[in-house]
Amino acid sequence: MKLDSSVAAVVTGGASGLGEATVRALAAHGVKVAIFDMNADKGEAVAKDVGGVFCKVDVTDDATVEAGFEKARAAHGQERILINCAGTGFAAKTASRDKTTGETKSHPIAIFEKIVQINLVGTFRCVAKAAQGMLSLEPLEDGERGVIVNTASVAAVDGQVGQAAYSASKGGVVGMTLPIARDLMNDGIRVNTILPGIFITPLMNETSAYTSKIMSLVRASCFTTPLRSACTSRSSGSTSVSTHGPSGQNPSKLLARVHCPSRRCRSRAVTSLAHVYPRMLHRASSRLARCVLRPMTTASSAS
Repeated sequence: MKLDSSVAAVVTGGASGLGEATVRALAAHGVKVAIFDMNADKGEAVAKDVGGVFCKVDVTDDATVEAGFEKARAAHGQERILINCAGTGFAAKTASRDKTTGETKSHPIAIFEKIVQINLVGTFRCVAKAAQGMLSLEPLEDGERGVIVNTASVAAVDGQVGQAAYSASKGGVVGMTLPIARDLMNDGIRVNTILPGIFITPLMNETSAYTSKIMSLVRASCFTTPLRSACTSRSSGSTSVSTHGPSGQNPSKLLARVHCPSRRCRSRAVTSLAHVYPRMLHRASSRLARCVLRPMTTASSAS
């Protein structure tokens, strides 16, 4: 899809982190961007900076999502692009014991449900609403009506201690990508999901001491040099990344992968490392943009 001022986009979670970087990347191409977020102060500031529009939206609430799309479409017209970056996290073991008192406790179910409602159900809510609107668009020259890109996480396939709720929610986003793409492929709407690794965002800054410990270890041991190399294996349909710090460590589990169900993309899935360096946030948002720019192809009916 050609990105220019004739194209409108909606970015959820667009007031900060990966969402904000994506908003700025799209706006740099001239795209008219609407920001969906709960943080009105930051969202308004980013929208003003890029010439977009801010819509205060809670992705767990049908009414605010509907109102957000109405406001965005009134300002820019029907969006051809939806990028879902809205999400949250929480770290807690399934069951644990207090080291001081010995008291046992289980994972709060209300928190588990909240994470799933935001990360999984909220993503699908926005996908369904955007896809409905895209059906009204005339197809472009290549037959494409729209592009939807969701954000999962490497935790969807390699969850760590305390990530049961987060991994479940992000695994659901990955799992629904292919059936949604097949639902929409005959109408020219493409669906991709990316699986980012670790980089610094407000979400990372606001989470628990457990996450802070992870980040300190990452800074100290893994991410001390730029990206070294990447090679594509056509036989396996994946890309491996080799990045080594001064101690020769290879943080192979901290990867960001693109899960794209179209025939063309399945044959050469893209993988990159998400560094804690700020420039890697730009790379992650650029990868989202490349999903949007990729030409339309028809999804295969076979896995």
